[in-house]
Amino acid sequence: MKEYSTPLNDPVEERRALHSTESKIAIAGHPLHAMLVAFPIALTFSVLGADLLFWWTGDTFWALAAGWASFGAFLMGVLAGVTGTMELLIVRGIRNRSASWTHFILAVMLLSLLGANWALRIGSPVEAVLPLGLMLSFVAAGMTAMTGWHGGKLVFDYQIGTTPGGNSRS
Repeated sequence: MKEYSTPLNDPVEERRALHSTESKIAIAGHPLHAMLVAFPIALTFSVLGADLLFWWTGDTFWALAAGWASFGAFLMGVLAGVTGTMELLIVRGIRNRSASWTHFILAVMLLSLLGANWALRIGSPVEAVLPLGLMLSFVAAGMTAMTGWHGGKLVFDYQIGTTPGGNSRS
């Protein structure tokens, strides 16, 4: 077997542009995007839950709750999206990864679904639930799961938005 004099190099290690992935939009080192995404995720699943409860019980309370939750999901989604987009555009190590763009595209598609679901409910939240509101809620919940999975992959697999080497504070 022939020995090679030149050692093999890791292409990621050679590309310094992929190393800078620390969040720039943060408060005390905590990324705002990561803090904000919990709200639209929870509210999107709340819309689905309220729609299902309205379908099951017929109680208008659940249709109204779904309407308000859809408004909150869209509003908080926009806020999370703005902070995430700023990170994507500002931090080169985030921008240079194709996985970041996949997450971005999925998030924009999800925001359009959340906006459509909210717009459908304005003025007539009870009439909007069945069947279109419920279908939009199911699709939005599925898109939320996909988008969140991709976002989690960025954090846990690529350490996007984290401080390399951990936090220096004890």
